[in-house]
Amino acid sequence: MVLPSMLMVAIIYAYPLFFSGWLSVHNGTLLNSGSYVGLQNFSAALSNPAFWQAANFTLIFTVVGVFGSWAVGLGLAILLRQRVHGKNLFKALLLLPWVVPVVVSATSWQWLVATPGAPIPVIAQHLGLGTLYILTNPALAKTLVCLFKVWLSFPFMMLMMSAALASVEEDVYEAARVDGAGPWQQFKRVTLPLIAKPTYISWILMFIFCIGDFQSIYLLTGGGPVGATTTLVVLSYQTVFGDFQTGQGMAIGLIVAVISVVVATGLFQRIKRSRIYQ
Repeated sequence: MVLPSMLMVAIIYAYPLFFSGWLSVHNGTLLNSGSYVGLQNFSAALSNPAFWQAANFTLIFTVVGVFGSWAVGLGLAILLRQRVHGKNLFKALLLLPWVVPVVVSATSWQWLVATPGAPIPVIAQHLGLGTLYILTNPALAKTLVCLFKVWLSFPFMMLMMSAALASVEEDVYEAARVDGAGPWQQFKRVTLPLIAKPTYISWILMFIFCIGDFQSIYLLTGGGPVGATTTLVVLSYQTVFGDFQTGQGMAIGLIVAVISVVVATGLFQRIKRSRIYQ
């Protein structure tokens, strides 16, 4: 009964994975696998300073993307549990960053910061901060990309946390208030433990979305300036299609895949140990 599904998964996922592995141990092109070189491509990738620069920004981008979007999404989910006038309209508007295509969002953000007379640099000038060249300054470009990822991702986290909070009975909070628990104690001792499982699941999904995110970075900055916003996925693409080093690019991609599996496995273990199972 499950054989057709297993075959479909094997065709869609397993074959490209094994083919990427095959290319990573050969020195060839997209048209020709070339000669066998063993782990030379992995060694070349790991000894390349650009790899470690990309790995450093990948770590920053992923941590900010996961926990930044989670913090914003959880805060909004808690707010939307209150009696707020026009709550449904407010929730629909908050979903727009997630619903709107990434290319539209990236173009809008570029208009805000990078076009002649862009609003953000103009406001900065009026505040006496000088002229801000955001997309040409490495530190500002990194900040912009991280904020852009949080902007794209918080609606997803808000939906996940709203569903998790909906499963928590109000009687639990009432009992906590009777015992003298304040708002912070209720959040720390009641809310967080009871939504632990959905939280870890959302972290796993968002980690996968962040570490594999190509389009938002490539559309916003192209990995620049001077590689400041290049992640490992973007570096893999540039290595294959820009430098035409297919084997080394596939090696970088496989390293990202291994990192993803390790981190996801660790978070799954956290799910098993979360208090919701006790």
